[in-house]
Amino acid sequence: MRRIYSDRKGMRAHHALRLALPLAAAVGLAAALLLPVAGSAQSQAVPKNTAAPSILGTPVVHKTLTVAKGTWSDSPTTITYRWLRCPEDAAAAAISSNCGVIPNETKSTYQVLTADVGLRIRARVTASNTEGSTSALSDATSVVTTTPTAPATGCPSGTGPMQIAQISPPARLSIDGLQVSPSVITGSTTHIVARFHVSACNGRNVQDALVHAAAVPFNQFSIPAEQPTGADGWITMTMQRLSGFPAARQQQLLVMFVRAHKVGESVLAGISSDRLISFRVKLSG
Repeated sequence: MRRIYSDRKGMRAHHALRLALPLAAAVGLAAALLLPVAGSAQSQAVPKNTAAPSILGTPVVHKTLTVAKGTWSDSPTTITYRWLRCPEDAAAAAISSNCGVIPNETKSTYQVLTADVGLRIRARVTASNTEGSTSALSDATSVVTTTPTAPATGCPSGTGPMQIAQISPPARLSIDGLQVSPSVITGSTTHIVARFHVSACNGRNVQDALVHAAAVPFNQFSIPAEQPTGADGWITMTMQRLSGFPAARQQQLLVMFVRAHKVGESVLAGISSDRLISFRVKLSG
């Protein structure tokens, strides 16, 4: 009896083992499908340029240019630089095959040389990681010169008087001189002789600037026609007394609006200039 019982017990254990083995294999297969195997992570890609490099600085001999590397994907571990000389023609300089590498220049900065005059400069940035490398080029600079280009002033060369036709923005006219006779306006004043001086470009006299002048409030003195300044920059105007003067019994000042402008230009733009000027009024005493 003991042997029969023992045999039956062994048969049940053997049967359970036969069922357990396929189940364990299935579980192992599922785990293999769901869990990553060590060392099988997705490979990193070669760096890709997502924003082009750019050059900062002025392309003038002895000045320093700096290249901003741009932006790159896929975590580059190394960034290297090369500087190139390109043709003066902008279209030709845009073709990389027309540019030559400048020897021994491998930093992110470059000091412009005399040899670069008349040419344009570009920079090549190369990004690398374990998967490889990719290069990207900056745009070309303007043509290299020996001295900086002076900003436009709107002023003609020289130091003497100027014709107003020679002046353009950003220069502006200036009403910088005034004289009035009589020096004090009284109740018996019948007319005013006013003189105005117009200059520009650091005080140089301006000829043929059109000048308009009017006392405000209006109807105190007549408004003369616009007149051009002379070669010395001065203009003289005569204003006759009108019924509106004095504007008040206690009036102490006569205010005058003066404008200088260039013929053909808007009086509110270009090189025009406005100014409010006041003169002393003494009605009694």
